[in-house]
Amino acid sequence: MSVILIGFAVLLFLIIVVRMPIAFAMGLVGFFGFSALMGLEFGNFDTFRWTGPLSMASNRVIDTVQEYSLSVIPLFILMGNLVTRSGLSHELYHVSHAFLGHRKGGLSMATIVACGGFSAICGSSLATSATMSKVAMPPMRKYGYADSLASASIAAGGTLGILIPPSVILVIYGLLTESSIRELFAAGFIPGFLGILLYLAAVRYVVWRNPKAGPPGERTSWKDRMIAMQGV
Repeated sequence: MSVILIGFAVLLFLIIVVRMPIAFAMGLVGFFGFSALMGLEFGNFDTFRWTGPLSMASNRVIDTVQEYSLSVIPLFILMGNLVTRSGLSHELYHVSHAFLGHRKGGLSMATIVACGGFSAICGSSLATSATMSKVAMPPMRKYGYADSLASASIAAGGTLGILIPPSVILVIYGLLTESSIRELFAAGFIPGFLGILLYLAAVRYVVWRNPKAGPPGERTSWKDRMIAMQGV
């Protein structure tokens, strides 16, 4: 029990104080902790036994890389990077801004809609939030949006990545529970679409209470809206 408590304390120290990424901290503590437990089991706690932990770690890495079902996850992330590098994330925001930017809180609404479109391509909430923060935050600050509304719309829109298919979380859940990933994707569409509508309603409520939080922008003509649609 003392070894477990020491390992947990070291894990918290690495994560909170050293600011080491959680995955690396858990791997480091698990490796050395298992080595210490192996030495304790063989009656010599002063020395580490490296054979067992090294074998287990190598097998774990190889088995994970060779897992065919998990290969979809890096492909989703790769697709998100391709979309970001190609500029499609900017086009998604540009189209949303063309249709919603003239309303009060329109840029925040455009951000949420663009997050929904990007989530339908990437499947990762972190990638959605990181990408849209670079795309949407500068224009909202330029038009005098409150940082609270701007950051909240990006954070809320980023959560759509785990609902709107394709979703990495739904893939992992389907593999763990042996459920149909196709049916999980179908079940996530309506909640994701409903989430977009409710987030838009929340932005509308915020700017109704405080109009200065999201001032309206310039109205875009229908001709320019159709031109913007060509980008996506």
